[in-house]
Amino acid sequence: MTTESPEQSCVRIGLGELHIGSEPMVCIGIGSCVALIIHDRERSIGGMAHVMLPSSGANNGKPGKYADTAVNAILSSFGDRVSKNGNLLAKIAGGACMFNTFSHRLNIGERNIECIKTNLQKHRLKLVAEDTGGTCGRTIYYYPEKNGRVFVRRADGSTLTL
Repeated sequence: MTTESPEQSCVRIGLGELHIGSEPMVCIGIGSCVALIIHDRERSIGGMAHVMLPSSGANNGKPGKYADTAVNAILSSFGDRVSKNGNLLAKIAGGACMFNTFSHRLNIGERNIECIKTNLQKHRLKLVAEDTGGTCGRTIYYYPEKNGRVFVRRADGSTLTL
């Protein structure tokens, strides 16, 4: 029997970071942030970004941090390791409204979701699954070598597979 937790065997994707590969990945403590996963089903690799904010503005910092740059950053990071677009699938999770007093304009989670979806459409990538919105934080696990399986553990104790 092993005492290793699932997080210990995964590459942790921190705030604003992204990772490309075939090893298991995890984003812990996703609230208004969104975990963006782009999976290459032919090669069993993928990328995961921990998107924090909708717009990069003039900031040229971490491209995985922003909803308007994360899709392109993952695709660029694939380099020659990725197959044609038809084999790429996207999944997203997160984007909760963590503070009910915010108006629609200030709801960062909702704006992150909208911007990511717009950018996926621009790149003609199919969004095949999502667990977004609500008021509950999440931890998201991504397993590229298990057919791109995404497991979501919510702070309320519920779980689901995307």
